[in-house]
Amino acid sequence: MSQASSLAAGSASAEATSAAGRVQWSTRMAFILAAAGSAVGLGNIWKFPYITGENGGGAFVLVYLACILIIGIPVMMAEIALGRRGRHNPAQGISSIVKEAGAHPFWKIIGGMALLAGFMILCFYSIIAGWAFAYVPKAASGAFVGASADEIGAMFGGMLADPVGLTIWGTLVLAITMWIVSRGLQGGLEKAINTLMPGLLVLLLVMVGYAMSTDHFEHGLEFLFAADFSKLTASSVLVALGHAFFTLSLASGAIMTYGSYLPKNVSIVKTSLLIAFMDTAVALLAGLAIFPLVFANGLEPGAGPGLIFVTLPIAFGQMPFGTAFGAIFFILLAVAALTSAISLLEPTVSWMTEKFDMSRAKACALTGLLLWVGGIGVVLSLNIGAEWTLFGKTFFDMLDYLTANWMMPLGGLMMAIFCGWVLSRETTIDEMGMGKGLLYKAWLFTLRYVSPIAIIVVFLNALGVIQL
Repeated sequence: MSQASSLAAGSASAEATSAAGRVQWSTRMAFILAAAGSAVGLGNIWKFPYITGENGGGAFVLVYLACILIIGIPVMMAEIALGRRGRHNPAQGISSIVKEAGAHPFWKIIGGMALLAGFMILCFYSIIAGWAFAYVPKAASGAFVGASADEIGAMFGGMLADPVGLTIWGTLVLAITMWIVSRGLQGGLEKAINTLMPGLLVLLLVMVGYAMSTDHFEHGLEFLFAADFSKLTASSVLVALGHAFFTLSLASGAIMTYGSYLPKNVSIVKTSLLIAFMDTAVALLAGLAIFPLVFANGLEPGAGPGLIFVTLPIAFGQMPFGTAFGAIFFILLAVAALTSAISLLEPTVSWMTEKFDMSRAKACALTGLLLWVGGIGVVLSLNIGAEWTLFGKTFFDMLDYLTANWMMPLGGLMMAIFCGWVLSRETTIDEMGMGKGLLYKAWLFTLRYVSPIAIIVVFLNALGVIQL
């Protein structure tokens, strides 16, 4: 059977490879599901619905979609193209592209920064994902039933104050992630994602279906989608810009690594649009699942972890079938966290296998050990080491600050400039596969001018240099 026939059949019996010997996704949909799984994470479920409701609902969604088009999708296309062109992990892939282009060695920093950012994010993301895993048995056992707001708040506070418990749950997340990634692209990542992503969608639709049965579904719809342009401010636009960039997992090494496994005949334009659509759809569905339940129980929508780990458990404790739906919800949250964790681990494992010629199992074990040590620092910064600070920030805060405010924006900015200005048009035309027409020119113009300016504005605002 030819390689093209193997890809069309989606055979998992043997790993499809490129002409250069690089393992590839068995199907285009496998890549889309994996990349969407990387993009869909905890932020989709606890952050996007809230910021949408607070910033004008449908009006904010329109601005957000515009931001996805002008910053998210163009940069994602560039990152996928760099991954596929390099056909290696981010560090070695970018290095080979820089050499091919005859560019200054400075640009090699793009790959190294993406690799390091993904590793640092996973250090604390595995611990936060552990919160979701820890709440599955709590919800399933009926721990929320009849509990007061103070009791549920104390439950969350008690979890954060318990370093042993946090370590156990974080270790479980890492162990599952390592096991999946160690089994290879098609035998591990594809099989897991092909199960987890449809499962996530089914669980989400079940939650939305239940929310529709409440008397407050219209209230939730209005909170999310009623276009209130009076709430739109310069700050709202900035929030939309920032979230559009971060929600797609850009500049963390994940998309670039996944792109390195992408067959040459797959359209980067179409796949990027589908990934962005799936990421946004999940975020909006999460809002439709969450807010009717919150309003039905007379609760106030709160941002961040407070909404997920305090407000919603109160709702589950008061509503009919709350034990079952609470368990379903936290399983959904755990699945979303796991798909992102897998994508964050893969770049480092890919680098170690290629750089040091070691097996995936060994690379996963060594990477997992290093992540576990970093996770211990995160755990301690949440409780007994909360007073251990550097520049006023705990270890957890420092990792979050460096990756979100520095490394990812700078990485995205440099990718846009590198693809838009440094690489030759022949190279980008070859990778994009959309000819030299209007679509290509629009992408190149956006990548050269619009996306960099937008990223710089987000970057400077996050650092407090400007305030809009």
